[in-house]
Amino acid sequence: MTDVPADIVHDLAPTGSLRASINLGNAVLAQGTSQDPSGITVDLAREIARRLEVPLELVCFDAARKSFEALTTGAADLGFLAVEPARAEQVAFTAAYVLIEGVFVVPDESSLRSVADVDRAGVRIGVKEGSAYDLYLTRTLQHAELVRGGEGVEVFDEQRLEAGAGIRQPVTAWADAHPGVRVVDEAFMQIRQAVATTKNRTPETVAYLQQVVEELKASGFVRESLDRAGQADTTVAPPA
Repeated sequence: MTDVPADIVHDLAPTGSLRASINLGNAVLAQGTSQDPSGITVDLAREIARRLEVPLELVCFDAARKSFEALTTGAADLGFLAVEPARAEQVAFTAAYVLIEGVFVVPDESSLRSVADVDRAGVRIGVKEGSAYDLYLTRTLQHAELVRGGEGVEVFDEQRLEAGAGIRQPVTAWADAHPGVRVVDEAFMQIRQAVATTKNRTPETVAYLQQVVEELKASGFVRESLDRAGQADTTVAPPA
């Protein structure tokens, strides 16, 4: 028994099952298919459902914006998203459980060598629509233009843009497989991935999720899950 108060169980899983939205579009956080997903977010969802002693229902998507929409429309009770002000207006976040980086990819011959170089007039950056880095760059860029679509590297490649944006690990793997491009070493943002739930949850429920996240970071659960998923180079977030 995990002795979670009944009101928290009912608040977090009102249908009797814990419905968790999983973003398969971020390979650092989830892998596999909608029929057989795996990774740190799946492990976290399973552990939370185990503690609540309710069945788990995984609802899988190919993009963070769709996972976010599942929360805001009531199709999911729990999600795993990057903390961003635009999202925090509609969902409640725990502290981060992992930290990942956003980086740019550019043509080999490009004069763009730093993050500051990329934010120039005339520079077009491919981004995945609704991603954490789309939201971040939308509110921070002063001069460059965003071109939204599927994966940022694919938009960059297909439209022959000056830069593409994405998460360091998959962007680096993509660049390694595509001659003629390179990754700008400097990260343009640190992405804080956290557990999210809807704003209508009670403060006690949000505090419970926060407590669980801190326990799972401290116990090594998060580190072990990342390692099993082949994400040994992903950083576990420090204590809140």
